[in-house]
Amino acid sequence: MQQPVKMGRIAAVVPVQDMPSAERFYLEALGFKKVFENGNPVGFMILKRDEAELHITLQPQHKAAHYPIAHLLVDDAPAMFALCQQAGARIIKGVQDKEYGLRAFVFADPDGNRIDVGQIIPRA
Repeated sequence: MQQPVKMGRIAAVVPVQDMPSAERFYLEALGFKKVFENGNPVGFMILKRDEAELHITLQPQHKAAHYPIAHLLVDDAPAMFALCQQAGARIIKGVQDKEYGLRAFVFADPDGNRIDVGQIIPRA
């Protein structure tokens, strides 16, 4: 019998047209740290914050999808919402408590990539 495959981390790959703008947004506004970059000019970078990891890739012809491309769990959705607003991110859906147990909202980064943010709501 074959052993099950153990899986490690999985990270969203976020395509962007403007690498410097994406880098500023994710590092300065959302507090990510750059842990890797490749290319000259830079065409790929890995960003981390706490347990979250994003891979940013330069795609000059990128057109943003009309749906979230990543989901980010946080411990305080309203605080994350405020950070996104302060950074000038376009808010797609405001903070709402969902019937499936998340306090959630959706924002778009400078390239229009939609990210769904959720906070687990403790059950009463």
